Amino acid sequence: MRKLSAALIFLVAAATTGRPNWTVSSAQTEGPRDDVQHRHVVLTDLETSAHAVIDLALFSTKSCTLRVIDQATTPRGDLAHVMQREKCLAGVNGGYFSPDYAPIGLVIVDGRTIAPLRRARLLTGVLTASLRGVQIMRTREFPRQQKFDAAVQCGPFLVDLGRPVRGLEQTHQARRTFAVVAKSDRAALGFCSETSLAELADILASAQLADDFKISRALNLDGGSSSGFWFARESGVFSIPEQKTVRDFVAIVPK
Repeated sequence: MRKLSAALIFLVAAATTGRPNWTVSSAQTEGPRDDVQHRHVVLTDLETSAHAVIDLALFSTKSCTLRVIDQATTPRGDLAHVMQREKCLAGVNGGYFSPDYAPIGLVIVDGRTIAPLRRARLLTGVLTASLRGVQIMRTREFPRQQKFDAAVQCGPFLVDLGRPVRGLEQTHQARRTFAVVAKSDRAALGFCSETSLAELADILASAQLADDFKISRALNLDGGSSSGFWFARESGVFSIPEQKTVRDFVAIVPK
């Protein structure tokens, strides 16, 4: 009975917190300053021996915020060029867009709404920056009367209340870009090597990606060939270029 009870406890814990199989194999941290750091993490799934690599741009929301950089017209630059031109600390690609580069979902740039909030199955969340800090909201939670400096609507939600969102796609492997918020006024933009959405949600909810960094919410951004990551390190720029031109970027900038 004791063995059975222990097994049941383990199964309940796994169902509650997400599959606890992803462990950190190695990790490196570097940054130009203490409140903005690049974290490069290699993970292994103990069950399948699969590997994943995550790059995080970790920042304090007390000293930094997010900025959405829009590319409404041609010529549209790549992530590395735009981040350097705008003197950003780090950045990733942003939200979804149509073949003619029209944004799909809410986009707010420097306090101005570029595209409206939309109700769609995939667009489940909104990444925002305002005087209240950096937040990830469910689309239904978005306060239309509040003023935001920056926002991008995307999805799906990956983590909520510290737990992986259930029902996510489990088989399609692709490059991923995402945003996360954690306790203690910390947040991050991130890039993950080819995984499914369900695998990424499990990683973000269960793996210890950084010290004192428990993710409360995570939102998927545009992935696949749109995914890119850029960070200005002390030792030089770290860059994972996107594979196609995108409409907008999300950048970390000083307050």
